[in-house]
Amino acid sequence: MEVKEERRMLLIGEEAPDFEAVTTDGAIKFSEWAKDSWVILFSHPADFTPVCTTEFIGFTEIYPELEKRGVKLMGLSIDSIYSHISWISTIKEKFGVEIPFPIIEDLSMSVAEKYGMIHPAQSGTAAVRAVFFIDPEFKLRALIYYPLSNGRNMAEILRVIDAFQTSDKHKVATPANWNPGDKVIVPPPKTKADAEKRLKEGYDCTDWWFCKKEL
Repeated sequence: MEVKEERRMLLIGEEAPDFEAVTTDGAIKFSEWAKDSWVILFSHPADFTPVCTTEFIGFTEIYPELEKRGVKLMGLSIDSIYSHISWISTIKEKFGVEIPFPIIEDLSMSVAEKYGMIHPAQSGTAAVRAVFFIDPEFKLRALIYYPLSNGRNMAEILRVIDAFQTSDKHKVATPANWNPGDKVIVPPPKTKADAEKRLKEGYDCTDWWFCKKEL
């Protein structure tokens, strides 16, 4: 009797799985294409579907902002390269939007399986709306999943990237509902002496362990 390999969810902080694939921009090795860049890899259920079309238009709208932040964008669905090319041509013709990022052909579902994009309770043959945030060290920083029925919020995708880049640059944390320009959280002190010192350092402190500051 054949034993199926147990599926394991990817975890934050792990190295992103590497792969080789054919895309609408040609063949790639993912780790080489992504080298030294932030990357957003996302999956969509199928070409020529209404919600996915709105998402591709949405991703195209934020694409210049992603470029400003040094972020590369790549899509994937379990469709052929010919379907991808035909669909993005149709989007250009019908909606006046030219898709600027590559899309992976994944008829074998090999990439989708590596990244846990197939959720059998939703569909065994279509990827859910997954988003993977990958940093320049090729580490997974966040994973977001949406069902087939509901499109993603592009403002949140930009906000997540801004939060990561702010935390990395300034060694701070970001509170709930944070947006660029809001105060950030100063990491709590780890010794009694530092805790006593913290309240005198000029931060906006509610208590020694809860302090914010402007950037």
